[in-house]
Amino acid sequence: MTVFAVNYFYNDDTDTIDALRPEHRAWLKSQLEAGNMLASGPLVKPGPLSALLIWQSEDIEALSGLLDQDPFQIAGVVEETVISEWNAIFGPFEGK
Repeated sequence: MTVFAVNYFYNDDTDTIDALRPEHRAWLKSQLEAGNMLASGPLVKPGPLSALLIWQSEDIEALSGLLDQDPFQIAGVVEETVISEWNAIFGPFEGK
């Protein structure tokens, strides 16, 4: 499995984000329990409303398809998604 760092950059529709947050987090928890997601959380300001998610997947295409199922993605509040393959040398994700 390959490890990927995913950055979500959200639009300014905070009402929709707030309304969907429980469903989004439940979906993330299911991905964590399935072993797909390794960690996630919002990035602290300054900067745009964004989050960092660490995933493991066979390839970027499979991961992209999985991310399309995120309630935030379906609702269109994720303005940009940046997926980068990550070579974790040290720490809890090394050798994944």
